[in-house]
Amino acid sequence: MMPHGRPDLKLISPSASTEEAAAIVAALERFIRDTAPAAAPDPEPDPWHRAAILEGVSREDPGDSGDPWINT
Repeated sequence: MMPHGRPDLKLISPSASTEEAAAIVAALERFIRDTAPAAAPDPEPDPWHRAAILEGVSREDPGDSGDPWINT
């Protein structure tokens, strides 16, 4: 099973003590976390696009879909 996209680590050697086994698994998890590829940063939003969204501007012409609440 791979929760969160990482392998489920288990120690299969019966000769290690509980503390040693926990230390080994912790070291392996830290190694996997430290050597994992970095997540891609979010692209910078275009300030003009953000302004258009905030103002409710659309690129497409609404056509003849008049507002049903306004008599035209």
